[in-house]
Amino acid sequence: MTMDKRQQHQYYGAAPKPTRFAKHWCLLLISIFLFLNTRTLAFDYGDALRKSLLYFEAQRSGRLPYNQRVTWRHHSGLTDGLEQGVDLVGGYYDAGDHVKFGLPMAFTVTMLSWNVIEFQHQIAVAGELEHALEAIKWGTDYFIKAHTSPNVLWAEVGDGDTDHYCWQRPEDMTTSRQAYKIDENNPGSDLAGETTAAMAAASIVFKGTNPHYSHLLLHHAQQFGDKYRGKYDESMGVVKSYYASVSGYEDELLWGAMWLYKATGDDKYLEYVIGNAHCLGGIGWAMTEFSWDVKYAGLQIMASKVKASKPFQLSLYASSSKTGILVLEIFIGFCF
Repeated sequence: MTMDKRQQHQYYGAAPKPTRFAKHWCLLLISIFLFLNTRTLAFDYGDALRKSLLYFEAQRSGRLPYNQRVTWRHHSGLTDGLEQGVDLVGGYYDAGDHVKFGLPMAFTVTMLSWNVIEFQHQIAVAGELEHALEAIKWGTDYFIKAHTSPNVLWAEVGDGDTDHYCWQRPEDMTTSRQAYKIDENNPGSDLAGETTAAMAAASIVFKGTNPHYSHLLLHHAQQFGDKYRGKYDESMGVVKSYYASVSGYEDELLWGAMWLYKATGDDKYLEYVIGNAHCLGGIGWAMTEFSWDVKYAGLQIMASKVKASKPFQLSLYASSSKTGILVLEIFIGFCF
């Protein structure tokens, strides 16, 4: 399905400080950049990359595989979604708690995928490509489960309020595993847009090694559209104290469309980004953050690299990206 106005599907529609989960993908990105110069530096950034990816294995929820390297972790959350009649086993816990928050999880998978797309050779030289692919797939397998129909996406498993009153191993948790979803009656364009970006980006990653899985991811990504707009934290208030969509959903609509363009090469997605440049924002210089909540800076970087047939229109984004600034400097400044 496409993002044409005639279709019936939509992008479903927080605290601004980064979580431990978000900080680790920032460290991962920095490690990849600096690995290029490992031979000439005193620090082993390849080791930093390895440990950053190892962190994601410690955050796994669900039935763990035989090759799990974090051996003190075991199966957990095996009944997630049972009360709702949906299989929501898997994915990642957010931090030291046991809640699975869809928005930061999706952004993490998008960024992991972007790293592999841009620096696959360097990651492979470090001997970490397989681990990076496993980290991505652990997230996307969960998103496929959570996207139970074109207009339904399960957004959260667990309740932060009750969960944070009880600190224990996920293998022993007894707190609520209530699940929350977004749909046409409870929109969440921000969450759907980021999940689109995650699946589209991951489809690029797996295109060469697992084409069937790549196609499946792209199929899910293209099912989201832009009809029933709204912020996901207004549809499910339980998330407001943790990952409120402060920036709104406009950035995710553009971000998701840009990743669909990168994954498919279909001009209709690029035309969506260009045609909505003014009304959905992201063309100014006043970008002070790039995070799970605000995607405009990443959008500008991607737009600046597109060899478009309409360079003048696309320059609305590209001229704002300050392309002379290293991407590394941008991520360091916005993540820490």
